Amino acid sequence: MGKLRTFTRRAFLVGAVAVTGGVAVGAYVVTRDPKNPLSPDEGATLNSYVIIDQNGVTIIVPRAEMGQGVQTTLAALVAEELEVPLDQVRVEHGPPAPAYATTKMMTPREYHAEEQSGVVSTVMAGMSRVMGLQVTGGSTSTFDAYDKMRLSGAAAREMLIDAAAARLGVGRDQLRASAGNIVATDGTTLSYAELAADAAQIAPPENPSLKDPADWTLLGKSQTRLDQPAKATGTAPYAADLRLDGMMFATVRMSPRIEGEMLSFDASEAEAMAGVEKIIDIGGGVAVVARNTWLAMQAADAITFDWGEAAYGATTDEIFADIEAAFDSDPNITALEEGAVTAGDDDLEAEYRAPFLAHAAMEPMTASAHFTGDKIEIWAGVQGPIGVRKLVADIAGLNTDDVTVHTTIMGGSFGRRGFNDFVEHTAKIAVAMPNVPVSVTWSREEDMRHDYYRPGAVARLRAGLSDGKIDNLRGQFASASVMRATLKAFTGRDLSTADPLITEGCADQPYGIQNALVTGHVPERTPRIGFWRSVGNSMNAFFWESFVDEMAEKAGQDPLAFRLAHIEGEHDPTAQVLKTVAEMAGWSGQTPEGKGRGIAVTYSFGTPVAEIIEVSDRDGSIAIDKVWIAADLGTVVDPGNVEAQLIGGAIYGLSAAIHGEITFEDGGVVEGNFFDYDALRMSNTPEFAVTALSLGGPIGGVGEPGTPPAAPALANAIYDLTGQRLRELPLRKAFDFIA
Repeated sequence: MGKLRTFTRRAFLVGAVAVTGGVAVGAYVVTRDPKNPLSPDEGATLNSYVIIDQNGVTIIVPRAEMGQGVQTTLAALVAEELEVPLDQVRVEHGPPAPAYATTKMMTPREYHAEEQSGVVSTVMAGMSRVMGLQVTGGSTSTFDAYDKMRLSGAAAREMLIDAAAARLGVGRDQLRASAGNIVATDGTTLSYAELAADAAQIAPPENPSLKDPADWTLLGKSQTRLDQPAKATGTAPYAADLRLDGMMFATVRMSPRIEGEMLSFDASEAEAMAGVEKIIDIGGGVAVVARNTWLAMQAADAITFDWGEAAYGATTDEIFADIEAAFDSDPNITALEEGAVTAGDDDLEAEYRAPFLAHAAMEPMTASAHFTGDKIEIWAGVQGPIGVRKLVADIAGLNTDDVTVHTTIMGGSFGRRGFNDFVEHTAKIAVAMPNVPVSVTWSREEDMRHDYYRPGAVARLRAGLSDGKIDNLRGQFASASVMRATLKAFTGRDLSTADPLITEGCADQPYGIQNALVTGHVPERTPRIGFWRSVGNSMNAFFWESFVDEMAEKAGQDPLAFRLAHIEGEHDPTAQVLKTVAEMAGWSGQTPEGKGRGIAVTYSFGTPVAEIIEVSDRDGSIAIDKVWIAADLGTVVDPGNVEAQLIGGAIYGLSAAIHGEITFEDGGVVEGNFFDYDALRMSNTPEFAVTALSLGGPIGGVGEPGTPPAAPALANAIYDLTGQRLRELPLRKAFDFIA
């Protein structure tokens, strides 16, 4: 599967490697402790992002492509410094390796966070490597890669110049890198491929100089997605596309009561079907192996089961009763405590609700595997390949060195493929079918009904006004703990720990409030939950920004002016995005008859995003006409991709706000496909206008921050149109929307 597998079997030098006429150049040379990921057993100490051989340049991008364009953006970081056109490079996903750890995964990104010292950053980076946090998630990819991948390209460039200087017998000052070549002042040109072997013998510079942004030719400009041609032509290799000699195809059927026990099953009818090869008990359900995927799914339908009971409430009402009961327990976290909070007779009180949500990625869970007895290969779209390698090794009874993980592109994830249950099933099936490659595909219904859901949540907010501003804020948020669920999924231990995700989107927002107390509460029982695009911000922003609008009305103030009164002086970049989006939309606080406008702002993942939504009444149904978005990314690396991600995040948030709801009956999930778990379609997706600011702070995330403001901006717009406050999602419960 591509060049990378060949190179992983070769020995590397410190910082560079000669490989059959090629060279892999070490990246981020300031940090020399990780073993070279392309040859982990042979003592190399540097990671590598650039491979140059006789066929050109390959850039190793150790982050998963889920449709968000990350492999193009990160490749551009290297290509800019290496002075090679982006359309002349190839990209491969990096192998599982501590050197590819997301070293800024644990870097604080709150609006008031102070920059970490060098010592602290080094320690945190080391912890990330030890913990195997090679993760695509948390909107960290560009934030994490911005320095290290530019340095990798710069180091490669300088080594190639040194090699050319030695070959031509001229000074470095007579050479420059240009379009994949080193060019001398006399016009002599040497290609990178010609210089690769010599460059491999040169130690990389300790601190290669980086280009001035004024000289950028790629960064700061919109790039054509490198994965676009293959996706447009249907040749992009997803996990389910793999074909190996003798391959069999499988699907799974699990307890409808998530993580419930399988008491017994009768597969006699399925086993009698021609082409069905094997039925495998995978714990909590079975896998059906057959000659093709459709046959496997038909055979799974023919099996009868006796399932155990659910470990949580059997119905949606029972589950939400457990969530409400959490308010009577001690807080899991006190996320904000400022001043002295008191209750006033004139306080505004409101309760908000948000449902469980599925990720609903277009590609259901898929993976392929081949187990030979002493080695196993896995092909899967995953967000954490190091964890996958360890999981598969444990299942197969092998050392991690005997596990090869190929991280494929994905048809969406939104956090779902951060959990590896589908890989676990695939590995179990492969081990039960030695020397037979297997391709595993979940049905849409199995995927929808066995998710790691966004938790259902309830918020109770109370606040009074003092001099026209919010004072004495009391916020209580109840939902299952994503952190607790994640630790359980990856360690097998049920560990209760303080979880700021329960309150993020409210407790961490840049509103200057003198007296505030915000707590998070966790129910005793819950269906399985996990990370969902923007995590706690996704529902808490709806709660908080809706409540802010209600408080603005109570104060008799315009919603924009009310927000700015709290945010200006507290966090100027957030105030600036509010002013920008207001200017974009021509916000006046007044809307014409038949129209409504709502505004919301959320700071998440290092990025403040403000959105204004305009709606209209069309014969009694709500139409979303236009959405304006402004965001501050600190530095905009690829404007086109930033715009696409902000729009995509908003569409995802609007789809959930209008349609999204996972419900439960008899312990099982009711919704099973897109006909009962709908999303915005082309016919009702609004027009968008986006402004991405570069105000100079740390690079912000972009994959997730566009989602949180969408729901409250829409609800606030509907109030402006109809005069009806909506405190519960999905909004279709109260209004019809244009289809």
